[in-house]
Amino acid sequence: MHITDERFADIQLLRYELKDFHRLSLQQKLYIYYLSEATLWGRDITFDQHCQFNIDVRLTLEAISRHFAPDADPTEQKEMLTYLKQVWFASGIHHHYGCEKFTPHFSPAFFRQCLQQVPQHELPIDTDENLTTFAARMERIIFDADFLAKRVNLAEGVDLVKSSACNFYQDVTQEEAEAFYQYKHTAYAAASAANDGQPSWGLNSTLVRHGNDIQEEVWHSKGKYGEAITHIVDNLRKARQFAENARQQHLIDLLTAYYESGDLALFDEYSIAWTQNKEGTIDFINGFIEVYGDPLGIKGTWEGIVHYVDSDATRRTKVISDNAQWFEDHSPVSPCFKKAQVTGVSANVVRAAMLGGEEYPATAIGINLPNADWIRTEYGSKSISISNIVEAYNIAAHGNGFYEEFVPDAEIRRWIDQYGGMCDMLHTDLHECVGHGSGRLLPGVDVNALKAYGSCIEEARADLFGLYYIADNKMLELNLLPHADAYKAHYYTYMLNGLMSQLVRIKPGHIIEEAHMRNRALIARWVMAHSHGQIKLEHTDGKTCLHIADYAVVRQLVGELLAEVQRIKSEGDYETARQLVETYGIEVEEQLHQEMIARYEKLNIAPYKGFINPRLILHTDADGTIDDVLVDYTEDYSAQMQRYSADYSVAHI
Repeated sequence: MHITDERFADIQLLRYELKDFHRLSLQQKLYIYYLSEATLWGRDITFDQHCQFNIDVRLTLEAISRHFAPDADPTEQKEMLTYLKQVWFASGIHHHYGCEKFTPHFSPAFFRQCLQQVPQHELPIDTDENLTTFAARMERIIFDADFLAKRVNLAEGVDLVKSSACNFYQDVTQEEAEAFYQYKHTAYAAASAANDGQPSWGLNSTLVRHGNDIQEEVWHSKGKYGEAITHIVDNLRKARQFAENARQQHLIDLLTAYYESGDLALFDEYSIAWTQNKEGTIDFINGFIEVYGDPLGIKGTWEGIVHYVDSDATRRTKVISDNAQWFEDHSPVSPCFKKAQVTGVSANVVRAAMLGGEEYPATAIGINLPNADWIRTEYGSKSISISNIVEAYNIAAHGNGFYEEFVPDAEIRRWIDQYGGMCDMLHTDLHECVGHGSGRLLPGVDVNALKAYGSCIEEARADLFGLYYIADNKMLELNLLPHADAYKAHYYTYMLNGLMSQLVRIKPGHIIEEAHMRNRALIARWVMAHSHGQIKLEHTDGKTCLHIADYAVVRQLVGELLAEVQRIKSEGDYETARQLVETYGIEVEEQLHQEMIARYEKLNIAPYKGFINPRLILHTDADGTIDDVLVDYTEDYSAQMQRYSADYSVAHI
C-alpha cells in the first residue's frame, strides 16, 4: 500500500493502514464494520451543518461530472473537477481550515453549459424552480465571493452569527442566540442545587426564528436530520450484536436512545458511561461533538471515528494517565485552579479503522472527550492518540526538504530527525491525556464565559500543558523520552510552526481564524515577545529563520503562560482572553506571509493533508455466510466520494 495518493489544489491525499486488522476475531471485525457503516451515514449532516447549500452544490457538481459533453473545454473541466474535489474534502464550499469560500477557476458560462447536459431529475431543483432559476441560484452560491464568504467568521466588531455561513442559526442574531442560551443556563442554575451537571445547551439543535419566537429544531431521529440519524441508529444496533462486552452494548443503547429523543441529559449519561468504559479493544466516537464550527462555540458538528487499540504503543499513554495526579500537582498553575483529585483519566494509542463527518478526510491525531467540564471534573476523561494517522503523516513528510529549508542548524536537524517523531506523539498524548483534563472552573463560572475565544484558549491550555511537561525530567524518569535534550526538537518545531510555517495555510490578506492555528500563534508569539531576545526570527541570505538561544527560557515562559491561561479559563475572564487572542493569535505579518508561501511553492509541499478511507467488504463463503471482513486500499478518491454520495445520502436533510 502506498501512503501518498492524489494531490489537488492545496491538498495531499494519504492512506492509513489497518495494521493487525487480520488478527482480530470475526466478531470484532463485524463490530468495526457496522460501527463504520454508522460513521459513514453521518456525512450529509456535516455537509449541511457547514452550510445549508452544500449538499445542493455537491449533488449538482457530481451530476455534471457524470455528463460532461465530449467537446467540453478540457481546462475548464479540469478546474471544475478540482473544485468538486475541494467541496468533497471540506464537506462544503468553504475551506476546511481557513473557512474562506473556495474560488472556482471555471466560468459561469461553462457551468451553465454543463448544466444543459444533465438530466434534470439528477439535479436538486426545488419544486418552485425551473432550470434557469436553479442555475441562477447555484451560480450565486458558487461564484459570488461576497455571498456566504466565511463559514465561521471570528472577526472583531461584526455579528458572528449573521456573518458566518455555517447552518446553526436561521434568522437569529448573535445577541439573541447568546441571550437564549444564557437564559437556559441561568434558569437551570436557579432550579437546581448547583451549577454542576448542566447539559450542554444547544449542542444538538438549530436555533431558528418562527415569527416573534426563537426556538430550537432539535437533531434527532424524528426531527431535523432524522433520516440520516435513523440510518446511524440502525447500524449502531447491528453493531450491538457483535459488541465485545455488555458495557459496549450499554453504550450503544444510551447513544441510540439519545439519537431517538434528542435529550441532552441522555447524551451526558452516555458521555459518562463512555468515559468510564475501559474494556475491549474497539471503541468509537459518533455524534454532535466539537463546537469549533460554531462562532459562538455552542453547536456540535457531527463526527465519527472507529478505532481499535494499538497495544504496543499504548504503554506510553498508560504511563501518562497513571501519573495524571502528579502532573496536576506539579504544574505551575495556582493551587486554587487545580483539581484536588484527578478522576478517571484514561488513554489509549489506537489505529483508526474508519473516519467520518468532521473527521474525514482531514482528521485529528488525538482526541480527548467528553467536553463537558463537569463530567471531566467528576468522572474524568478519555483520550486517544491515533498511531496509523501519525505514521502516515511521518512517512509522507520524510525527505520532502522542509527541514533543510527551514532549519539551518545541522545539529537541530539531527535532534528533529532523532527525536522529532517521538516528541510529536508524546506532546499529543500529554495534550489529550492530561492537558484537557487538567484544571477546574471556579464555582459558578459559566462554561461558555469565554464565548468566541473559548476554543482557542482551551486548545492553548492543553498545548501549554504538554509543552511544559515534555521538558520535565519526569519524562526521563518514566522512560517516555531517551535523552534530556530530546524536548528541544519539539520546542523548535512547535515555535517554527506557530511563528512561521503555519502561515502557508492562510490566504494572502486574511487573518488567522481557525482555533488551533490561533492557539499555536498565540503561544509562539507570546513566548518570543517575552523572551528578551532569547527567541527571535533572524534574516540570513534573504530567508527568515528561527533562532532559540536558551531552551530553558522557553520552558519558563511556557509555564508562566500556562498559569495565566488556566486562570483565564478558571475565572471565565473574557476580557483578558480577548486581549490575549487578539494581540498574539490573529494578525498576519504580510512580508513574512509572502515569504512562507514562496518557499513552500519552491519545495512543492501541499500545506494540507487528508485521507482516503479503506473500504471494508463483507466476505461470504459458498453458503452465503459471512466469514470475514476484507480491507481494500485500492479505491481512489473520486470513486470513494461518488460511492459515498450514492450509498450514504438521504432524500431529505
